[in-house]
Amino acid sequence: MVADRAPRGGADKRWLALLVALLFASLAAAQDAASLQARHAALREQLDSNPYRRPLHIASQVGDGTLQGDVHARFGQPFAVLGAALQDVGHWCDILILHPNVKGCRVRPGDRLELNLGRKFEQPLDDTQPFAFRFRVLSARPDYLALALDADSGPLGTSEHRMRVELAALDAQRSFLHLSYAHAYGLRARLAMQGYLMTLGRDKLGFSVVGRDEHGQPIHVDGLRGVVERNVMRYYLAIEAYLDALAAPPAVQAERRLQLWHAGVSRYPRQLQEPALDDYLQMKRREIQRQQVPAR
Repeated sequence: MVADRAPRGGADKRWLALLVALLFASLAAAQDAASLQARHAALREQLDSNPYRRPLHIASQVGDGTLQGDVHARFGQPFAVLGAALQDVGHWCDILILHPNVKGCRVRPGDRLELNLGRKFEQPLDDTQPFAFRFRVLSARPDYLALALDADSGPLGTSEHRMRVELAALDAQRSFLHLSYAHAYGLRARLAMQGYLMTLGRDKLGFSVVGRDEHGQPIHVDGLRGVVERNVMRYYLAIEAYLDALAAPPAVQAERRLQLWHAGVSRYPRQLQEPALDDYLQMKRREIQRQQVPAR
C-alpha cells in the first residue's frame, strides 16, 4: 500500500506543477494583450491625428550595429478574422510576395519560409539571393496573437533578422497591430549601406518628423533610420493589403492585394519610390504564377 501511494503523490505534484505553469502562461498572455491595448491608449493622440491621415504610427531606432523599425496601426476589423488569417504560415507567402524586393516565396516543412530577394524589376530566380524565415506562433489567445519570423543571416552581411507581429482585440469590431522588424549588420553591410546612402539613397527620406525648417515644414528622418522605416512600412502595407483583401471573393483576392499594396505605397511618394502600377502588377503577377509551380 505504501508503495502504491508514492507514485500517486509524485503524479499529484506533477499535475500541480503543470497547472501552475498553465496559470502563469495564461497570465502572461493576458498581460501581453493588456500591454498592447495600453500601447494603443498611449498612442491614441498620434493615431487619431497624424500626417498619414489614418490610425497609424511609425518609429525607428539605430543601435550599435542594429536597425529597428516599428509600426502600430488600428484596424476596423474583428480580431477573430485577422488573427485566424495571420497565424496560418501558409498565408505568409501571399503577404511577403507583395514586397517589390521579394521575388519568390515557398513554405517548407517545419514552418520555414524560403524567399528569394532581388531588385525591383523582373529577375530569374538564379539571379536572386536566397533568404529563409523560421515562422513561429508565440501566443494565440482569444484576444491576442504573437508571431515571430526569424533569420540568422541575410543578404550583404546582415544578420539576426527579427520580425515580430502582435495583434490584440480592442473591441468586437476593432483590432490593434504592432509590427517590428530589426536586423544587425557588420562591416560588409555597413559599407554597402554607406555606398547606397551616398548614391541611390542620398535624397530618400523616412517617415518620422525630427524637426521643422525655417518655413515650418516638417523635416523627416533620413540615413539609416530612413532605410529601416521605409522597409518596415513596405512590410506593414503588405500585411494591411492582405488583411483588407480578405473581404473580396477568394478568386480575386490575389489581384486585390496587389492593387491595395500599390495604392498604399502611392500615399507616400516622398518616401516610397516604387515601380509604376502597370510595371508592378505585371512583375508580381508573373512572380506569383512562378511560385505556384510545384518545386522540383
